[in-house]
Amino acid sequence: MEKHIFFKKKNIKLSQLFPKIKLQKDFVVNSVKPLDKAKKNDLSFLDSVKYKDISIKTKVSACITNINLEKYLPKTTDKIIVDNVLFELAKVLKKIYPYSDLDYIDSSLKPPKKKLFSGVKFGNNVLIGKNVKIGKNSQIGSNSIIEKDVQIGKNCVIGYGSILRNSILGNSVVIQDNCKIGQKGFGFIPLKNKNFKFPHIGKVIIEDNVEIASGCTIDRGSVDDTVIGENSYLDNQVHIAHNVKIGSNCMIAGQVGFAGSSKIGNNVQVGGQAGISGHLKIGNNVKIGGGSGVVDNVEDNQIIMGYPARSLKEFLKKNKK
Repeated sequence: MEKHIFFKKKNIKLSQLFPKIKLQKDFVVNSVKPLDKAKKNDLSFLDSVKYKDISIKTKVSACITNINLEKYLPKTTDKIIVDNVLFELAKVLKKIYPYSDLDYIDSSLKPPKKKLFSGVKFGNNVLIGKNVKIGKNSQIGSNSIIEKDVQIGKNCVIGYGSILRNSILGNSVVIQDNCKIGQKGFGFIPLKNKNFKFPHIGKVIIEDNVEIASGCTIDRGSVDDTVIGENSYLDNQVHIAHNVKIGSNCMIAGQVGFAGSSKIGNNVQVGGQAGISGHLKIGNNVKIGGGSGVVDNVEDNQIIMGYPARSLKEFLKKNKK
């Protein structure tokens, strides 16, 4: 699942991307990946000191960073020193993956040929893209769209009016009506005259036995993937932003929002209309009260509530009448 199967890639050398940088070694960039997944001939980025523990162990051949953070990278890694890491990364992604900055129309969409999908039931007006794979005993509801290269496992149910792109689903996944999964996330670099759209080359991975209720939106990853762990349940109108990782056996109530790149542990319960800020780590067995605003990391086995969210004991003490 590590390959960028949904986006065409151009073969470009590192020296072509950064002609003014003196390099230890030139190579055709194999892929752009996060520091912990990147390997030889990959390109990555480091834009915050909070990732220094990962950066010192990375095996990446080259990394876009700034002058203050280069010390946290191995000597064997070429340091691409820039003023604005994310802007340079966005420009590079656009060059290597030119069709990842927008959700372009899938011109391969056609009504399904049932001989290609043995054991699959389709409703009316379903459209299927090129190279789609759907497992046996799955059902696709009327007016749903499954775009090119999407993979759906066995015994899955896709409700009416849902759109899936850039996604891989495991077995026994239920997606109810009017869900949008795998679209580009919210990301841009603000410039003086025109914002520069941040390309999203990741995908959505939904593991076995996940159920997603009506009207949910799950964005694909930007450089990493968005992942929903097995046996997790999402209520209606939940929004999951790019790169979010939700663990297994999680229960997410209605209208909860997860900002980008947050990591949610296993057995986490989130009450309705709560919001989780970006780049946070929520531990295992955490319970978050409805309407809470989580702005800091949360350790394992905590019960929190309020805005900003704090321990339930502190919340009740402060709000005691």
